[in-house]
Amino acid sequence: MLEIKELTVQIEGKKILNNFSLCVKPFEIHAIMGPNGAGKSTLAKVLAGHPFYEVIGGTVSLDGVEILELDPEERAKLGLFMSFQYPLEIRGISNFEFLKHAYNSIYDVKLENEEFKKIIDPVMEKMRIKPHFLDRDLNDGFSGGEKKRNEILQMLVLQPKVAILDETDSGLDIDALKIVGEGVNHFMNKEKMIVLITHYQRLLNHIKPDFVHVMMDGKIVESGGKELALELEERGYEACSKSK
Repeated sequence: MLEIKELTVQIEGKKILNNFSLCVKPFEIHAIMGPNGAGKSTLAKVLAGHPFYEVIGGTVSLDGVEILELDPEERAKLGLFMSFQYPLEIRGISNFEFLKHAYNSIYDVKLENEEFKKIIDPVMEKMRIKPHFLDRDLNDGFSGGEKKRNEILQMLVLQPKVAILDETDSGLDIDALKIVGEGVNHFMNKEKMIVLITHYQRLLNHIKPDFVHVMMDGKIVESGGKELALELEERGYEACSKSK
């Protein structure tokens, strides 16, 4: 279980998250929606362990283990994964080498290339990614859609307990959106949890959330089922702002 209690975060003296609370249980998908500046991406970065943010209150635990004092790599080994809104381009290391070393580190194993290929090849096929993709430098020269598919590939290979997906739908065309949605659905089972951050309802046509939360001014102001996302398409976030 991922449990966030009254998380309050600031950067350079400006409060971004304000007593934010959320509980995500196994086999649940929670979609967090909201306007720009609501604090959605800040939440993702704080959960992953970004050093620029100052936590001034609250707790975050994964399976009962407090994680706020842990380094990002320690959080990853506990089973936390984050898909970036803007994945970095890193030259000099191939997709294959990056994933192999990440897998070996998280699971404390020493798989060689042929052993790791047995793990990654079925995932590549599921994501409809061609083999030469693995030989390219990490995200270097990738289109927006390729970067996002690469993030989902990483998630499916590393098999975390909880995946924080920060606007995975941005920059995707219709076909890529469908493939990413299939990858996320393939990931889910009774032990997995997803926090899905998005602006728009369109991704939720492919990934069915159990809960939808509206985030404004650093906290959740409204929650509901998947139908809430459709309502937001009609009435917008301004209505939530007036009612909070």
